[in-house]
Amino acid sequence: MSGKSLVQVLTYAAVCLVILLVPLVVDDAFLLNKYSRYLVFGILAVALSLSWGYTGILNLGQATTFGLGSYCMAMALKLKTVPVHTGSEGLPDFMVWNNVTALPWFWVPFQSLTFGIIAGIVVPVAFAAALGWFIFRGRVTGVYAAIITLAAMVVVNLLIIDQQRFTGGFNGITDLAQLEILSFEFDAYGSSSYYLIAICLTVVLFLALAITKSKTGLVLQAIRDHEDRVRFFGYDVGLYKIFVFSVSAAIAGLAGMLYTIVMEFASPTFLGVPLSLSVVIWVAVGGRQSLVGALLGALVVTGVQGALSESEAFLDTWTLVMGVLFVLVVLFLPKGLAGAFEMLGRRFEKKVEPRPAADETPQTGVQQSDGIGGAP
Repeated sequence: MSGKSLVQVLTYAAVCLVILLVPLVVDDAFLLNKYSRYLVFGILAVALSLSWGYTGILNLGQATTFGLGSYCMAMALKLKTVPVHTGSEGLPDFMVWNNVTALPWFWVPFQSLTFGIIAGIVVPVAFAAALGWFIFRGRVTGVYAAIITLAAMVVVNLLIIDQQRFTGGFNGITDLAQLEILSFEFDAYGSSSYYLIAICLTVVLFLALAITKSKTGLVLQAIRDHEDRVRFFGYDVGLYKIFVFSVSAAIAGLAGMLYTIVMEFASPTFLGVPLSLSVVIWVAVGGRQSLVGALLGALVVTGVQGALSESEAFLDTWTLVMGVLFVLVVLFLPKGLAGAFEMLGRRFEKKVEPRPAADETPQTGVQQSDGIGGAP
């Protein structure tokens, strides 16, 4: 492992360690729940950084796979709720209100929590792979691919809202049971859920880092820089793009499931345009070509946004303040926070770099004469 890679791994480990230590100094249940939500957004930002920053695929519909994962978890937890929140036959309450008399066939497998967790990954991956095949096999690139992902998200969002009998419509799926695995319950407002999310974030971050450092990751970055040249060398560019698109969807699906656990409901807003565009902003602020930068961008932006929106002084102007901050970052930090840290690191290295003494002869490629016998 090179020195630069070692520093990168240590940096990632330090960030994850700080995140894992938060419950030791924060004992407020509301704050832990809020910080858990911020970490979920961090996972979602890592997913987009992997596809956009390292492969050049701007996915404006990243919230689609996030929402699909969220609904899969919500469906499983809804069927675990106490009878007061369901009908006499164990039907979800919104189905009872819409005169549904039997559990739909696609809901039946979600009676198993294991199936729900697996589906939260598989369903987003299957959706992304199908959409990716259509986009990348057709060699659709640039803004056109971004528009297709955005349009697909709108279609899925409208479908969920329209099928109110089976999805809860605008209200979403509410009154969920808490996640319980092997008789251990994950309280949405406790440290257990926070640690679950923090551990998942750590695994995702290092898994994504391993992908970027592998041969596949190098090919993906080459595709980002010059797609036609990579295709000329015989690589199946479409297949590589579908792969990273699907991996990004799997990470987003995991984030969606974790978000449902923390929020205790699933909503069509999880598949909305505002969330998808927010993810792009988080990654841009943090630095799209840095996984940990995207993570920090999500934490910083959502944290500042939360602080301003809850402050009386900025209650009516916090959106304006956030807009100004975004403009300043775009103008003065084109590579985001990660680029700023990288620039500071280079300046620090130049300052500590040892300089040759004044009486030392500079080393060159030609040996100097001693002045006695001419050339040596």
